[in-house]
Amino acid sequence: MKKVIITGVTGQDGSHMVDYLLANTDYYIFGGARRLSVSNHSNISHIKSDRFKLIDLDSTDPENINSAISSIKPDYFINFAANSFVGTSWELPVNHIQTNTMSVLYQLEAIRKFAPNCRYYNAGSSEEFGDVVSVPQDENHPLRPRSPYGASKASARHIVKVWRDSYKIFAIQGWLFNHEGTRRGREFVTRKITSGIASIHWALKNGESFKPIELGNLDSKRDWSDAEDFVDGVWKMVNNQEPKDYVLSSNETHTVREFVELAFAAAGIEGQWLGSKGTTEEVFLEKESKKMLVKINPVFFRPAEVDILLGDSTLARRELGWKPKTSFPDLVKKMVNNDIALHNK
Repeated sequence: MKKVIITGVTGQDGSHMVDYLLANTDYYIFGGARRLSVSNHSNISHIKSDRFKLIDLDSTDPENINSAISSIKPDYFINFAANSFVGTSWELPVNHIQTNTMSVLYQLEAIRKFAPNCRYYNAGSSEEFGDVVSVPQDENHPLRPRSPYGASKASARHIVKVWRDSYKIFAIQGWLFNHEGTRRGREFVTRKITSGIASIHWALKNGESFKPIELGNLDSKRDWSDAEDFVDGVWKMVNNQEPKDYVLSSNETHTVREFVELAFAAAGIEGQWLGSKGTTEEVFLEKESKKMLVKINPVFFRPAEVDILLGDSTLARRELGWKPKTSFPDLVKKMVNNDIALHNK
């Protein structure tokens, strides 16, 4: 039976990949997670399969990586472990390089030594494109990161290419544009919005007070998809005949403002914007009561903003037969409904 190591298995992408492989293969899956003093296993608590085993795996520890790969000798290694919150990367730049770049070097070296036939996938990001020179962005767009996070992923991409070219390892790094879902961390803006709306929904229902959601740049444009659609694309990518990097995207772009409006509508809360658009004076109020639902906090503005990300996944759709299934409005509705249900438990 073939064996797969998936890192970052307690996160959004890693946990969805486990579900996908359990449903679509008969492979044995080793889920790598860092040992923490506080458990964060909620995303995998539902998994009961005897084909899944949780292992201690710290991607910043080369000895730990060597031990795991030399003993398991995986057929696939899918790396979703990362410090993936762009906003904190200015505060923790060294950590991002260690976690997102050096870990890739450690993994590829271990594969070269102990499992040279292993197929390797590293999660890339649209943040590598950064200060974009053309819209939309496809596989030929230059790497122009505008954050330490984006730089760490761009660096990892070069390492993947060098090890692929030098040692003929099947190693790829896809460009995954923004992808969200019900398992997204609450520190990310989309989940911050939907979980905040869930709190407001129940507060309004019960006649209680609530705090408004605080956001930064409402006019940032992003290409959002469902994370569950993306793991299918990753699996198709890593099983391609030749190692080749692809963009995965919805091929649509929407502002944070649009996400806010759709999310409140999905919760049945009617609001309106007041104040000068695009300034810190702008607020979103509940239409009838005039209670503040959203306000702007300058703390959440980035030192260097990526204004627009819009992917062109034509190549993946044509060559891999992949395409997203969930629309942007359906994704927003799905996340809001999930958080409203969770908040009431």
